[in-house]
Amino acid sequence: MSFRVDVWEGGRIALFSLFSNRLRTILTTVGIGVGVCTLLAIVGIIQGINKSFADQLAGIGANTLQVSKFPWTVQGDWWTFRNRKDLSIKLVEPIRAASEHVIAVAPLFFDRGEARWLDRKMSSVTLVGTSPEYGTVSSWVVETGRFLTDADVDNRSAVAVVGAEVVRTLYAGVNPLGQRIYLDGKPFRVVGTLEAKGSILGENQDIVVVTPYTSFLAAYGKRRSPNIAVALDSPDNVLDVQDLITAVLRRERGTPPGVPDDFSINRPEQLANIYAQLTGALYGAATGVGLITLLVGGIGIMNIMLVSVRERTREIGVRRALGARKRTIILQFLMEASSVSAVGGTLGTVAGLGLAWTVSLITPLAAAVQPLTVVLGVGFAAMVGLLFGIWPAARAANLDPVEALRHD
Repeated sequence: MSFRVDVWEGGRIALFSLFSNRLRTILTTVGIGVGVCTLLAIVGIIQGINKSFADQLAGIGANTLQVSKFPWTVQGDWWTFRNRKDLSIKLVEPIRAASEHVIAVAPLFFDRGEARWLDRKMSSVTLVGTSPEYGTVSSWVVETGRFLTDADVDNRSAVAVVGAEVVRTLYAGVNPLGQRIYLDGKPFRVVGTLEAKGSILGENQDIVVVTPYTSFLAAYGKRRSPNIAVALDSPDNVLDVQDLITAVLRRERGTPPGVPDDFSINRPEQLANIYAQLTGALYGAATGVGLITLLVGGIGIMNIMLVSVRERTREIGVRRALGARKRTIILQFLMEASSVSAVGGTLGTVAGLGLAWTVSLITPLAAAVQPLTVVLGVGFAAMVGLLFGIWPAARAANLDPVEALRHD
């Protein structure tokens, strides 16, 4: 019962004191608010970028593998990988037969080139030569028309399926189906368009033109090493199937026992590891800046509370002389400090969310703040007030009542 009375009385006196010193309270609130705003804005942008990257990785597919001559992350001597024997289109069927969990296998040949229709042109377009199963492996969704067929591959048909950005740039206001598209001067007929996928690792996936790999090789040369994309029935089988494909490739390529693999099997999670390595230090530094700003706000609270203790020394002496316990005095000053921090934290949280949202609107950076982050932001601000209010509160409670009463 007495504790509840202490809390009630302490809260009432704390609010009265804060209201009586409005300018001081506002300035202290702004100080802690700036710290929380900075921290929340940074965290919001970081969480947004992380979510965007996770969504982009999901677009690749957690149940996919890609066999290639080079690893996605080159560690060591690049010439070691450069001197590897090229992969072959003949490896597609052995990989398909490696496991019952393999549901699709597609060869991939890549190049960069110019796409043109009439007087409209695009440079640095990603050109992909592949098979119909690439639609399954890559999760591409056909928006209009159709994807490639086995007949297109067998007949070396000069047909193309174009990405959303290519449609917007070359065929604005025109139905692209049936239209010609010239890839580095070579004519193809558009038979389908793809839904937009967005960017991954800064690469716009919609600036793409997909053709049958037989037509691609006829147009761009056959001396190329393909990548081989593999789709599985479940992400749970990725590691087991990777081991089986490794054994098949070593056998098919005649790799002797004890000799390192002369190919690479890449998984999307490897991109996540690269991302974590590249951004870990940056995110740590950014979060550190936010915490330092919040620390400065906490020091400001401590300074103001110490001033308040000095100004109210006689009041504290009177209360102690009338029987107020140390606990009552401590609660009063802690509630005063935490109230300022909580209000500043709430305002800073709102401002931080607004700042993160504004940054996401005017820059390519995404922003996404989880509800738990908001709660933690306000709670952390109140905790800062409590921590930095302990010393002033203890100092007030430990004042000698007689000496306090003599204070002028």
